[in-house]
Amino acid sequence: MPKVVKFYEFGSPDVLKVEEEALRDPQPGEVRIKVQALGLNRAEVLYRTNAYTEQAQFPSRIGYEAAGVIDAVGEGVTDFQIGDRVSTIPGFSLNQYGVAGDTAVITARHVVKYPDQLSPEEGTAIWMQYLTTYGALIEFGKLKPGDVVAITAASSSVGLAAIQLVNDAGGISIAITRKNYKRQGLLKAGAQYVIVTDQENMAERVNAITGGKGAAIVFDPVSGSYLEKLADIVAPEGLIVEYGWLAAGTPVFPVVPALVKGFRVQGFHLGFHVIAHPQRLQSGINYVNQRLQSGALRPLIAEKRFTLDQIRDAYRYMESNEQLGKIVVTV
Repeated sequence: MPKVVKFYEFGSPDVLKVEEEALRDPQPGEVRIKVQALGLNRAEVLYRTNAYTEQAQFPSRIGYEAAGVIDAVGEGVTDFQIGDRVSTIPGFSLNQYGVAGDTAVITARHVVKYPDQLSPEEGTAIWMQYLTTYGALIEFGKLKPGDVVAITAASSSVGLAAIQLVNDAGGISIAITRKNYKRQGLLKAGAQYVIVTDQENMAERVNAITGGKGAAIVFDPVSGSYLEKLADIVAPEGLIVEYGWLAAGTPVFPVVPALVKGFRVQGFHLGFHVIAHPQRLQSGINYVNQRLQSGALRPLIAEKRFTLDQIRDAYRYMESNEQLGKIVVTV
């Protein structure tokens, strides 16, 4: 019988259980995937701890990102067939679907074929990070050559994707991280500048790098009171894109700096994008696929790997914030 990951109460990774479950056939509009690899997503931590936009109904499955091979298709599905190598796009309800396991049934509109030259481990580390960065920086930010982009939480999979995308577009990437031991890894990953906030003054360093102009775009998943510090580094009439809310507490909007500088703060959520803007989504998929095939974009996988039976350890590792790149679970 297939193995799936479930939880029956909110809490630490210890609440996760790997259980056997009867094989389910896909319904109309769905496909079933024989999962080969899972990519962990920070939103899953929020979901598991009852801090997400959606509250889990127990027992709940979990998991947004998977790569594998389609082994069954539901009625009405014409874009996919048995044997296709695919990976999932987050944005679906985890109460309805959850891909953590060795088999997953998912709506076909949240599935995309990925380039043949990528492994399943790389295939599961594509869509969340690259489509988020594309939507925030290319669509919303209108990123152009020479633009300075400050990337907070830069060692995350989305942060590393942003570094690659900024460099590919001819921009100037500034990776911002708290810990000095991540500096060399970020430089190796392509960051043109690295700021370590435990040791350096972020505003002073951005000011020095940009000649006093500030960052045209600030790309941030932290939010909370940190937004006030980001107001110090964004350029006049620049853009702060918030794609997460990792900080505890209510965000504090910096009204006075916003009035003085005239900058914008805009949110981006991939799930809304998938549902509300399918044409934009397809443009993003095309953009990312072209660059994956050319090698301009290449997902970076965290060195430490896990198996499905080690799923709790994998989430503990994520919550330690020690990783550089996407945490992948092989199935």
